[in-house]
Amino acid sequence: MRVRLGAILGSIVLALATTTASAGQLEKLLAPGDVAKAHAKLEADCEKCHDRSDKDRQKTLCADCHKDIAEDLRLKRGFHGHALKPGADCTACHTEHKGRDANISRFDRDAFEHAITGFKLDGRHATTGCSACHVAGKPFRAVHTACVDCHTKQDVHRGKLGRDCAACHTTTAFKTTSFDHDKTKFPLKAAHARAACGDCHRDPSFKDTPVQCIACHQRDDTHKGARGPACGDCHNTDKWKQPKFDHDKQAHFPLNGVHAKIACDACHLSTNLKAKIPDKCAGCHAADDRHGGRFGDDCAACHNEIKWKEARYDHAAKAHFPLRGKHEKLDCNSCHVGPVSGAKLPKDCLGCHQADDVHHGTMGKECASCHTETGWKDKVRFDHDMTQFPLVGLHASVACEECHVSQAYRGTARDCVTCHKTDDVHHGHLGKECATCHNPNGWKFWQFDHGRATHFALQGAHAKLECKGCHVKPADEVKLPTDCGSCHARDDAHNGGFGKDCGRCHSSLSWRGAGVRR
Repeated sequence: MRVRLGAILGSIVLALATTTASAGQLEKLLAPGDVAKAHAKLEADCEKCHDRSDKDRQKTLCADCHKDIAEDLRLKRGFHGHALKPGADCTACHTEHKGRDANISRFDRDAFEHAITGFKLDGRHATTGCSACHVAGKPFRAVHTACVDCHTKQDVHRGKLGRDCAACHTTTAFKTTSFDHDKTKFPLKAAHARAACGDCHRDPSFKDTPVQCIACHQRDDTHKGARGPACGDCHNTDKWKQPKFDHDKQAHFPLNGVHAKIACDACHLSTNLKAKIPDKCAGCHAADDRHGGRFGDDCAACHNEIKWKEARYDHAAKAHFPLRGKHEKLDCNSCHVGPVSGAKLPKDCLGCHQADDVHHGTMGKECASCHTETGWKDKVRFDHDMTQFPLVGLHASVACEECHVSQAYRGTARDCVTCHKTDDVHHGHLGKECATCHNPNGWKFWQFDHGRATHFALQGAHAKLECKGCHVKPADEVKLPTDCGSCHARDDAHNGGFGKDCGRCHSSLSWRGAGVRR
């Protein structure tokens, strides 16, 4: 029976395969059932949804047609974007070949958790029917999620405050609002916090509401605008009749001493307190200035606000130049020969004492590094150790003029031979730096390790030679070679046939007794 059934099916397959039209009939014959109406046009073309060679490619083929769903997955938005990962298997939720009228989405409305779409249903949204937002015949994903898309009629602001109604309103009731006025440029305090919104916001759009006090309080302004529109400079938001004005913080002019006792109109000649008045002492006290403006317009630098005649001036703190020694006894006119504001005095010593400088500027402008303010010749001090030539040994007891032949001081040579040329028994053959061997405690206290310093130890006959036997020219001008042949070419009976390293056969004691040593 099975053999006969197989033969029949084989005959049918052969018959259908003979034409192109029969191929579609064959695929339909082998299909597990009819596809849904939405896919009916693709029923004869299985390759649009199925890849016989790659079963996993089906989810990619789905995305090729359903581009809107693919975009949701890529951007991680909506139900598919939040609940699924890119490349998810569509057949996990959607079925097919169940008939034309079959529902191919496995979707349970009662058990569906709306929060995974990215739009949580809370407040009134939780009790609203699905059809109120999801119109029949349109995909669920087609619904817009902006508040104003559903609540245009309730928007008394007519869209002027944007599309995000939830910034102020709640989902419990549209009239229940939450708005932090402190985050605006006009925080509500005291009586303002108790005022109704409509008292200030005449336009429901809330835009361009004035923030100046006078815009709402013009009827309360007893000054009739003479003191400007900023009532808050003097009045507070608790009670209008409790004025306050901090002259220090708001006018930047603290009222201290006698200033605190005088009437406002003594300075504010106009009823408009915003009118600019001088804030410098001389603006009001020019007639009291016995200096004739010579010390500028800031009288407070010396005088105080309690008593005009109690003058004081801290030269160190304010001029950054303390008056000590002979400077303290000088008259102000000795230095301040012109108006202080126009003639800025130098603070370096040479600015005033150039004529007294016996060094003619060679020691810089800071005379105080050696001299004191009690007198030029009084306790002159100089730390030679801070120079590039510290005085040690016998140098510390030598008079300054022994080395410094002029009072210019700078430019004095630091090399030993400049001062000790007559003491140089080597006559310059060992260079200018005597300190290489000698020390400043005395010429006889000298030491020199030829091996360590030159990497050429003096052994044998070399140890008995005088320095000038090799150093015929100054050591700092000519660097001597260390190979044997350079000095003993005339002693080489081999005429260079065995190279320059005589030490391989000969010793430094004597040329005789040669033998291969290494």
